[in-house]
Amino acid sequence: MKKIALLAASAMLMATPAFADLAGALSTAQTHAGMASTQTDIAMVHRHLQHAVNCLVGPGGTGFDEAAGNPCAKAGPGAIPDATDAALKAKLTTIAASAKAGVGNADLAASQKAAKDTADAIAGAK
Repeated sequence: MKKIALLAASAMLMATPAFADLAGALSTAQTHAGMASTQTDIAMVHRHLQHAVNCLVGPGGTGFDEAAGNPCAKAGPGAIPDATDAALKAKLTTIAASAKAGVGNADLAASQKAAKDTADAIAGAK
């Protein structure tokens, strides 16, 4: 009987989703936005800025691009879904939208600026 209980408990642990890590998702998003701001190749600016967006919105969130990769996959569902404070959630949503606009901009300097602004805004939101 003890073995059955132990096996059932083990199965429940294995089915538990990743724990939410708001601080980790924000830190990783800020890091990638910072990296994007220093890139000299527009494709790399867009890639790292998209990583920041992915960390903010999480899979299934507006602007998430699975093809770009998700460096925050182990940090939970994304910073916005992790946020429990309505004001923080709104601030992060605005930051993500601004970052996504930078991903869609073909101008290198404008995309770098959007990335820098994103990194600074995330730092201010922490």
